[in-house]
Amino acid sequence: MFAPEHPQIACSQLRKRFVNKGEMLTAYEDISFQVQPSEFVCILGPSGCGKTTLLRTIAGLEAPSAGEMLVRAVQADKIPEIGMVFQEQGLFPWMTVYNNLAFILENNPNFSRREIPGLVNEFLTRVGLEKFAGYYPHQLSGGMKQRVSIARGFVTRPEILLMDEPFVFLDFQTRLHLHALLLSLWQSYQKTVVFVTHDIEEAVLLADRVIVMTARPGKIKEIIDINLERPRDIFAIRHSQAFLDYIQSITELLKEEMQLTEIE
Repeated sequence: MFAPEHPQIACSQLRKRFVNKGEMLTAYEDISFQVQPSEFVCILGPSGCGKTTLLRTIAGLEAPSAGEMLVRAVQADKIPEIGMVFQEQGLFPWMTVYNNLAFILENNPNFSRREIPGLVNEFLTRVGLEKFAGYYPHQLSGGMKQRVSIARGFVTRPEILLMDEPFVFLDFQTRLHLHALLLSLWQSYQKTVVFVTHDIEEAVLLADRVIVMTARPGKIKEIIDINLERPRDIFAIRHSQAFLDYIQSITELLKEEMQLTEIE
């Protein structure tokens, strides 16, 4: 494993521009930050600030218009495996829960057929869905579908997991339970996570650091270290003064940006 001073993700002066209806628009610009191995980083900002586009750039799905981005493997001779979890579950409706996970592994050359049943069952158990392995997505609640998506994100044992507002459409109680589940999996498997959200409380609950972005074009307004004890009891920590102080300070940072978004 490379030393902590060598980041797993390093972005330097990134900018993304694109043409929309003949007009040149800037999604984000002047983006520079690093993410260390096994770190949990949240990218937080108002709607339209380029958070998702930046995440897609880290994933290699979008090319930056300018700047440099480096994604390193923990082992120098290996291409880093990157998992993704999106707002929409993206499950195959014609496949069972079991087969949705197995399909990902069957199409990954790093896993043999012999390993697949054990891995699928391991992660279905971790997300509490072992009894639903034979169900189809339409037979599951929204929270259960997103648990399948989380299991699918972890099942390939990626070094890096990128998450784009995966809980945005869920009710408050379900989100809290999935926050606890996600932190438990992250604690167990020590993956590097970059998590996009527009929810201040969610960012503080989950992250080691929060990258606060401005309104479009998105720039980094501030990067905040979240010094809350781990492992976190997310049900208890929400009542702590330190948690409330982080919420207040980040809200103040975003107040002006949210007003700019409303004007647009």
